[in-house]
Amino acid sequence: MRLAAQDDRIPDIVVITGMSGSGRTQAMHVFEDMGYYCIDNLPPRLIYDLAKVVGINSNVGRHLAVTCDLRSQGLFDEMSDAIQQLKDHELTVKILFLDASDDVLRRRYDETRRRHPIAHPGESLPDAIARERRILAPVRDHADLVIDTSRLRTNALRSRIRRSFSELSDQQLMDVNVFSFGFKHGMPVEADLMIDVRFLPNPFYDPEMRTLTGNDPKVRDYVLGNKVTVEFLKAWYNLLDIVMPGYIAEGKSQLSIAVGCTGGQHRSVAIANATAERLTRQGYHVHLSHRDLPLANVTTG
Repeated sequence: MRLAAQDDRIPDIVVITGMSGSGRTQAMHVFEDMGYYCIDNLPPRLIYDLAKVVGINSNVGRHLAVTCDLRSQGLFDEMSDAIQQLKDHELTVKILFLDASDDVLRRRYDETRRRHPIAHPGESLPDAIARERRILAPVRDHADLVIDTSRLRTNALRSRIRRSFSELSDQQLMDVNVFSFGFKHGMPVEADLMIDVRFLPNPFYDPEMRTLTGNDPKVRDYVLGNKVTVEFLKAWYNLLDIVMPGYIAEGKSQLSIAVGCTGGQHRSVAIANATAERLTRQGYHVHLSHRDLPLANVTTG
């Protein structure tokens, strides 16, 4: 019996299984980052009940990922019944099987000094791995996707799973926090990237703009229209075009970009806004904020 039919669209439910030590926990973290509702070590017979509880079957657009391992006795038969139950209720499901070579699995267990989860008392690690592989062979044969993690870095595993199980682009899966700040109020320690724009002409010295902010059109046009700023933004955007894909390739799911000027009121606000607008146009999921504007002496009303 084929456990799950191939389907080009993203499934409602993904069942993660495979050899112990092959990366199931890392895979679960990837699904969590993609917005899946995730449950670890769930007996297959409970998958449909869980799907009902979290609304997977109510057209809410949410997806479910569960891990199942040999601690669920009779895994293959139980999973076959569970998959059929899901299909009977018009839910789509795919099985992701993670594997690794025996040598790699032994090395991983030696490094962590953990006991193999299904090892019998007195059973050697190689024997436990071999027995697990024999038992899981039918599940592997019927999996929709098998990923061998023997030589796969975590970021490569993340990319492979994202390509197979996400409706979003790599850019949309990265949360980018762009914020302005003022150096006189302290440097942000949480920033992955920080740019200092205090070299740009300062609207503070124009009495008409002193109590305005980078959100005001007059200040925005003054800052962004300056020749120095135009040249800076070309270089800044070129840098982002290089580093952003690099962060994605490394599997980074969150990135914080800080833009600083003296007080966090004029220049940094305008540049942060421009940066957020550009990244949004490129498809990134961007959050924009201005840390120190509440501390500024601004005109209201």
